[in-house]
Amino acid sequence: MQAKFNYKKMPIQELVVLSQNEDLKALEELIRKVQKDVFATLSYMLKSNESLYDLTQEVLVKLAKNISNLQKPSCFHGWLNHIIANTYYDYLRKEKKTPETVSLEYSCPSLDLTIKIDIPDYHGKPMEKCITSECEENIKKAIRGLPEPFRVAIVLREFQGLSYEEIANTTNSSIGTVKSRISRARIKLHEVLQSYTGG
Repeated sequence: MQAKFNYKKMPIQELVVLSQNEDLKALEELIRKVQKDVFATLSYMLKSNESLYDLTQEVLVKLAKNISNLQKPSCFHGWLNHIIANTYYDYLRKEKKTPETVSLEYSCPSLDLTIKIDIPDYHGKPMEKCITSECEENIKKAIRGLPEPFRVAIVLREFQGLSYEEIANTTNSSIGTVKSRISRARIKLHEVLQSYTGG
């Protein structure tokens, strides 16, 4: 008799291995665990929220379809960040050619899986969270104001924790270029955020 797994308490790497062995409940839990991170990362990369849900969904669908191709489960986060970055760059290339559509659910018959994006409602927060929310919005606004190469580099470094080498590989840039972009992005962000705080 097959043991019952407590998927919610499983670490990411274990969920990845089970997902690769066609355990759909593990895959659903894996998607649930990473969707907010994917959403947050894209929210900083994109200049507006217009295509945010679509691109989040697209990344999660790619994750579900290609999880079996990941050779090292320990490299899952780097692999996922490549998907996020590539999806973002694909969007930049075609955004002027394709009309915007919004869909919050995607069925994948070949996997017998429906991917739903459950992003928490950020409206109506308790009063004590208002300052944090305002600060977050200021940071997001400042990051969105950066030139696209700086924006991607700083998000991958500061929010996703990628190394300079991983960012260089993801963005097809040299390590020197990545370091320069991140340094200039930090300087620019410092200047902009000082204006919000009156510093």
